[in-house]
Amino acid sequence: HSSVEYFNINNVTQLSDIERYNFDYSGTSMKALTMKKIIITDMYFSQDDLYKIFADMNITDMTIADSEMIHMLCPSSKSSFRYLNFLKNDLTDFLFRKCDNLAQLETLILQKNKFESLRKVSFMTSHMKSLTYLDMSNNLLRHDRAGMQCQWAESLAELDLSSNQLVDAVFECLPANVQKLSLRNNQISNVPSGVAELKSLEELNLASNRLADLPGCGGFMSLQFLNVEMNSILTPSADFFQSCPRVRELQAGHNPFQCSCELQAFIRLERRSGGKLFGWPAAYVCEYPEG
Repeated sequence: HSSVEYFNINNVTQLSDIERYNFDYSGTSMKALTMKKIIITDMYFSQDDLYKIFADMNITDMTIADSEMIHMLCPSSKSSFRYLNFLKNDLTDFLFRKCDNLAQLETLILQKNKFESLRKVSFMTSHMKSLTYLDMSNNLLRHDRAGMQCQWAESLAELDLSSNQLVDAVFECLPANVQKLSLRNNQISNVPSGVAELKSLEELNLASNRLADLPGCGGFMSLQFLNVEMNSILTPSADFFQSCPRVRELQAGHNPFQCSCELQAFIRLERRSGGKLFGWPAAYVCEYPEG
């Protein structure tokens, strides 16, 4: 209980003597806590005694990063957290399971942890009624089984799933109202048609995957930005713009394009549409033998 509102602590080693302590957070002034590189050498204590101190804090912003944290308790009552950042820890799919006390949480960053199941992550968010941004990049996420039901927070607008182990089936497990979606650096070879109905999706990043062609926009009718850099696209289909009428910016560099009539037609069509095209030379010339 002090006048401190913002508290940052870095590079701390906790040697021993972690004991249970019931602290009354009512009437405290703190608004944000940041802890980075916290090392605990003595592991012979009740984990809940430690995590309860943080989970029940009466603050809006909390960051615990690069600290080998393996778990975090659900707050014991309705929490005021709006921003949680648990970057680079050892958190797993058990985080915040069936946790109803994070209804005000808007931003959740879980980058560089050890999450494995995209489906379990979706159910974790379903209790977070205000969540708009979720970063799950650089984990071990998979979603291989078709027909497995997912349930995301309806408020989720921006989702980062880059650098995981996701394949084509991921499009069966995405938040319905997402506007910005990154699936960069996964193992996606095809965007299945008629699977995902993401009517609000405006930005889609599919760079560094295994695509052999541009995806259609049958379920992404609001798409305006598409990144397919560093894939395996040889000849993009010229009917791309028929299914993606609102796309205004396409990034497609570092693909093994083959010179063809279809590629020429595609480039002309892109430039005629008034959109931005990245990845092809300014003057792309194909030479064909006579006849």
